Amino acid sequence: MDRVAIGRRGLLGGAGLLIAPKARAGAASKPKVVIQTGRGMIVVELEAQKAPITSANFLRYVDANRYDGGTIYRASRDVGAPSHGTIEGGPSDFVRRFPPIPHESTRMTGLRHRTGTISLARNAPGTATGDFFICASPEPFLDAHPGAPGDNLGFAAFGQVVQGMEIVRTILALPTHGKALTPMMKGQMLSPPVPIISMKRA
Repeated sequence: MDRVAIGRRGLLGGAGLLIAPKARAGAASKPKVVIQTGRGMIVVELEAQKAPITSANFLRYVDANRYDGGTIYRASRDVGAPSHGTIEGGPSDFVRRFPPIPHESTRMTGLRHRTGTISLARNAPGTATGDFFICASPEPFLDAHPGAPGDNLGFAAFGQVVQGMEIVRTILALPTHGKALTPMMKGQMLSPPVPIISMKRA
């Protein structure tokens, strides 16, 4: 898909001191990113502990402003279910990509491609750079399926939309008459693409 988820009252005070730092640490381990598009705002929360490599890669692009000026260029609708599918975006073609990263499959992370999942696009495993996609519906065929024929490693899910699913669905429904980059993308290229105005940590 690349263009190239007690004890007694006297003990409660001490227990609270032990629990609170863990709760704060858990919250800090799920950074949020605001994706400002030409169609509205989408906020994603990253599973940085479950998918550390993929999350760090995404944040590297965000922090370097390499998504700013990019586009959401593809809307892949499920056959027979036009409100289901994925939208895909990435940096501008003029932006230099960071080196590809190792593939973190859903079998490794325990994450799944559910409604709102953000995942990293790729060709062969280990080729993913900065392109990503968001699921507008459950897409279990994008998970790893060990034992299946061919490339069965799926895609690297690494977070979840927490605000803006209506924007995802709006983009999915836009016209897709653009020129296909590959035969499998025919009828899936947004025309025009949706601009990514900026992507920043929340």
